Amino acid sequence: MACERQEKGKKCPCTYGGCPRHGKCCECLEYHLKYHQLPACCFPPEVERTYDRSFDAFINCRKK
Repeated sequence: MACERQEKGKKCPCTYGGCPRHGKCCECLEYHLKYHQLPACCFPPEVERTYDRSFDAFINCRKK
């Protein structure tokens, strides 16, 4: 399956400026899983802005 960029990354919730994977979900997911993380789209905005993409951060934000 080809990885297609979303139209200008409009739906990408990542706030990390200059990210080369912005709007390319498959590349983003591959990158973050390699580092035992999850991409921005897995987190609510207030957690995403902390740039803590760890599995622990994901679990903690879902407990609330």
